[in-house]
Amino acid sequence: MKTTSYNPSPLEVDFANALVILQKQLEAHLQDSQIVNVEPNITRDNPVVKFNLVDKDGDPHELVVRIVQIPDKF
Repeated sequence: MKTTSYNPSPLEVDFANALVILQKQLEAHLQDSQIVNVEPNITRDNPVVKFNLVDKDGDPHELVVRIVQIPDKF
């Protein structure tokens, strides 16, 4: 399948949505941290998913995942 749009691409949007859906499964792999909020922004050129976490000491942390699809090389 050739990608016809990259701003954002359907694959980038699907991947960002998958990260949101897999929140609990991702949390299971984090040592001593809990995901308390997920903020997706899938309308950007490169979708972003921001995770707000709290560690075992109660300290808040933020992780941001930006999804970038490299142009197809056909």
